[in-house]
Amino acid sequence: MCPDRFINSQRGAGLPIALFIITVLSLLVLGMSQLQQGASQSLSLQIQSQRAFFAAESGAQSAVRKALDSGCPAVLSASPLNFSTGGLAGCSASLACDFVTADISGPGGDTVYTITSTGSCGSGPDEARRVVEVRVR
Repeated sequence: MCPDRFINSQRGAGLPIALFIITVLSLLVLGMSQLQQGASQSLSLQIQSQRAFFAAESGAQSAVRKALDSGCPAVLSASPLNFSTGGLAGCSASLACDFVTADISGPGGDTVYTITSTGSCGSGPDEARRVVEVRVR
């Protein structure tokens, strides 16, 4: 048995196969990490959007009370509302009020208020805005 004869007859297929497998696995890991990053950004924007909606809702509820008690000037003097506690910390609501007086029969008076509340949360590319419009008399 001569060792030189066995060395010459061997072909090196293991190294190219190992490199191919390592390359494919690294591409799979890279693709999965990009999918995970995109999903987390989407979730963050969805949460910001929900917070902006609730800020707009809270602003509209506050404005309805002020409009029914004192009219549109009270609503406009309260704008913007800046929230500092709870889940709306860092959010704000800008309020707008308009009214129409008409001859309306039934309870509730003759003035119809249209209140527009724009809630915003976040800043830059993570900013979300939602608008809620309410009519009340």
